[in-house]
Amino acid sequence: MIIAGIQMDIALMEKTKNLHRIIAKMHETASEGAELAVFPECALTGYCFDSLQEAVPLAETIPGPTTKTLQQVCRELKQTVVIGMLEQASHGVYNSAVIITREGVLGKYRKIHLPYLGVDRFATPGDRGFEVLEHPSARIGLNICYDSAFPESSRVMTLQQADLIILPTNWPTGADCVAEHAINTRAMENGIFYCAINRVGEERGFQFIGKSRICGPAGETLATSTGREEEILYASFDPERARNKRVDRVPDKHVIDRLADRRPEMYGLIVEPHGLKPPHRD
Repeated sequence: MIIAGIQMDIALMEKTKNLHRIIAKMHETASEGAELAVFPECALTGYCFDSLQEAVPLAETIPGPTTKTLQQVCRELKQTVVIGMLEQASHGVYNSAVIITREGVLGKYRKIHLPYLGVDRFATPGDRGFEVLEHPSARIGLNICYDSAFPESSRVMTLQQADLIILPTNWPTGADCVAEHAINTRAMENGIFYCAINRVGEERGFQFIGKSRICGPAGETLATSTGREEEILYASFDPERARNKRVDRVPDKHVIDRLADRRPEMYGLIVEPHGLKPPHRD
């Protein structure tokens, strides 16, 4: 299976323009043999909204008009696509990612960890938990951007038998350490493939840093962007590599299994309610 990660600029509040560019990139990557195309967080709408009222008109249901259009493209190209978009909530919007196949919406994820930035200042926190989706080629989990800073997210999906975690993201200036180190670490500590695709460009004073990356189960970098320009990353993906968690470095002398070697009875404090107040939230 070949993954394509599309690092691209996005036009704020211009859904039609963004959708046309997404479809064009799907055609381009399909012509290169990519069976899975991954786009950034909020690729359909942009991210730096100044109010909930500004964002609400651009949100959609999932499934909805955009997912139906992309399903038709997936059917034509024999491709699967992951995009970030705003989803309608009962009293606002979710920052969501959706995976679409030729059969329709395979699944969606609503961002759980919300930084005080962009549309996440106003978005409704995700309410669906973490889920691994059964794609014909792999078991796939979805996260979005800031979720990568919380290793519990990836570990839960690894325990749900994910082969690949996909992270549409909007890393701005200041997120370099996450882009350069956290993605490899999430892949290595869980023995999974990890695909983090960022955007580039500028939006309302925020610069986005690119640095998209696809990593393998040993934490190795399979593909990475070369700068802050638009770029497409390609990497081959074999889920069987993610399913064998045992690493025999020196037979009978150096063997590790990061799932079997866990001591969950020692980790209780991690799941205790913390009572801390997130920045600028009631």
